[in-house]
Amino acid sequence: MPGTSSPSAGKGSWDGEPGPRVWSRDFGLFFVARAAARLGDTILPVALAAGLLQHGYGVGAVGLAMASTAASFAGLVVFGGVIADRFGTRGLMIGADLVRLVTQSLTAVLFFTGHVVLWEICLIGVVNGVAGAVFQPGVASTVPRLATDVQGANGAIRIAESAAQLAGPATAGVLVGLTAPGGVFVAHAATYAISAVCLLLLRLPAAPHDSRAHGPSASTFRADLVEGWREFTSRVWLWSVILVWCLYMIAVWGPITPLVATEVVGEHGAGAYGLINSALGAGTVVGGLIALRLRPRRMLRAGAISLVGFAGFPATVGLGLGVPAMAAGAGVAGAGMAFWSVMWTTSVQTQVKPDVLNRIHAYDVAGSLAMLPVGQALAGPAAAALGADGVLLVAAVTSFFVVFALLAIPAVRDLVRVDAAPVGRGGGGPVVRQESDRQKS
Repeated sequence: MPGTSSPSAGKGSWDGEPGPRVWSRDFGLFFVARAAARLGDTILPVALAAGLLQHGYGVGAVGLAMASTAASFAGLVVFGGVIADRFGTRGLMIGADLVRLVTQSLTAVLFFTGHVVLWEICLIGVVNGVAGAVFQPGVASTVPRLATDVQGANGAIRIAESAAQLAGPATAGVLVGLTAPGGVFVAHAATYAISAVCLLLLRLPAAPHDSRAHGPSASTFRADLVEGWREFTSRVWLWSVILVWCLYMIAVWGPITPLVATEVVGEHGAGAYGLINSALGAGTVVGGLIALRLRPRRMLRAGAISLVGFAGFPATVGLGLGVPAMAAGAGVAGAGMAFWSVMWTTSVQTQVKPDVLNRIHAYDVAGSLAMLPVGQALAGPAAAALGADGVLLVAAVTSFFVVFALLAIPAVRDLVRVDAAPVGRGGGGPVVRQESDRQKS
């Protein structure tokens, strides 16, 4: 039942000695792997845009190339979660990194030689999306296996990813100027090489009910898929947040992405847009730092409240305020979003049983991303009807509604955190300390 758990529901339920709270050799390797991967994610759009435009393709081609990766990822990540639970995560993650190392190296060769054909670039994007769908589910289950302080670990990773997001576009811009787009793809391939090496050196403790111990034939693929869906739908706090997030993606995040760029660049130039994006990234770093220190008992309630600040981002742009005000709004929005992200990720990782966590995380990712392209597609027609400023103001109002909706759901606002309490050596590993009044629904 949602809100209830067994001793395997929290961190440290595998056999063996309890691990460090956050920092260790192995968590450091995973930290570097995630930072490198995020840096690559932020380099790729610049590389694709610069490369395709330079070879005579238009903005539509750039969007198609990016969409090929996003579509294959979103469509297959649920199956990736099942595969990760059946066969283990580290080998799959390393394999996915190596596949993308090869594809991006091939892309670099295509751009260096001038043989750039759109369908080939899109096909490579599809392969990258499939690799990402195999890789991503394992991220959720790796963190609680490396650190007993799951929230602290997620906060640290969030800071690394935010810093990489800040550095990525600038790094890509410099590389385009120095080496041409092909050099940017070489750098992008290198980020996957770094991630793969770090994961290869990682000593990852075995998870309880590790599928590798039982063999993949213990159950059918379809049965595992059904079990993951059953576990997902049995937790009211989980699926209700995803439903609310679908609205958020359609009415807030989806329209913001294209409309803020259009409004800011049109009125104030590309430099102002870069400054606002930097402020957004800096805010996410601050949010990650706050998440390292603030330990609310009801994590989703605190995370939802932090999202109130996000409304300032679309509101300042929609009202036509100056660049300093828009940058301030973006900074506050970034901080609130980062804090929510850590609270949400930690809740999923500690409230869900480890043997289904990869599948649950896959449903989470798929559900969260499903409506983003819908919101982006509707941004243009909505702007034609209401004006871009009007759509952004609607997004600001909807941000408040999303917060109220999250707080109105008892299973969300009353979910109590799960903490791991390590026992002494010889005790067979840490046990889970749970609050007596943990939410039941």
